[in-house]
Amino acid sequence: MVPTSPAPGTFDWLAGIFRAHQKWREIDFKTQRLYDQGLALFANHELKDGSRAGSKQIADFTKGFVDAVYAKLLIVERTDPDGKIVKRERRRFANAAMTACRRAWFVGQRAQETKVPAVNPFSRMGLKSRAPGHAIRETPTATWDEIVAFRRHANRLGYCSIGTAALLTWEWLQREEHIFGAFEIEHYRPKERPDSVRIVHPKNREEAWWPLFDETGEALFPELMAELDAIKCSLDSGLAFRRDHAHRKSPTQLPWITERKDLRYLRCVVKKIVVAAGLRSELSFTSFRHGGFTEGADSDLTDAELRTAGRHRSRQQLPTYAKRTRKQLIAAAKKRREERTRAAVLSGSALAFHSPLVPNN
Repeated sequence: MVPTSPAPGTFDWLAGIFRAHQKWREIDFKTQRLYDQGLALFANHELKDGSRAGSKQIADFTKGFVDAVYAKLLIVERTDPDGKIVKRERRRFANAAMTACRRAWFVGQRAQETKVPAVNPFSRMGLKSRAPGHAIRETPTATWDEIVAFRRHANRLGYCSIGTAALLTWEWLQREEHIFGAFEIEHYRPKERPDSVRIVHPKNREEAWWPLFDETGEALFPELMAELDAIKCSLDSGLAFRRDHAHRKSPTQLPWITERKDLRYLRCVVKKIVVAAGLRSELSFTSFRHGGFTEGADSDLTDAELRTAGRHRSRQQLPTYAKRTRKQLIAAAKKRREERTRAAVLSGSALAFHSPLVPNN
């Protein structure tokens, strides 16, 4: 059966325009999947008249209509075994759906500006990341002992490349998708710059050359460099991290990331290693990058130094990665107390100097 083409001007038609556009092909596979889910969630919502939201003409869309649908999508109702109706909020999923619809509208408006209204009803909705009173969901942060245990078991299970990549994200603060999808072996100690490594951050289009040796010639990352040197001897070009385990299906070493920018298999392997090492089940590969940031903060790195290392443009992003720990709080308290004591001493000296009860020598 051939599905019926959506009527021109409907939301279903707009979603089709978005998926056929060049902008869609520039989106990575993971985000495409999330956008598909979000567009379908909105389009398949049943309205009071029994029709789908996707069948409605976008020219009739108002901000009030979109807000009303969002409010419905935000809450899911189900019946428990006792026959009671249980309500559950799915804020992240509903917010992601509105983000997908907003993007589809903007792309559709540029592609079909005579048919898609210029005013985007999905813009400026004031979406909240969490309900009032709910705590922020943070990415679990790994400790140094946990990354040591993870690397040890990764090597025991034959996933040496993942163990090296975990140390790389800890040391150089690269994102998971960049390590496995953008870090090429040519970036490490190229002929023109044998004492440096090129770190790329495609997310914000930032890149930097990290020095590998200090002023005296001592290696800054000896363990990581030893492992990358071994990889460089076995690879001539291409992505540095590949499926090197002995029980892989393909005889060749394929990259961990697929052609569609999919890392689901890698994440399954990471969870397997986490379980084998007896670590916290909530740990992920991203936890090691957050651990590197937190270690930097514990080591009294300044905000500027952390931003330089992570290639962040705004200091407001740092608390997301560099978690506040007991050591930081102790250091901050000591610094504040020292400053307070210094101010009191200066104030006392000034009073003593000006007081008529204190004789001048």
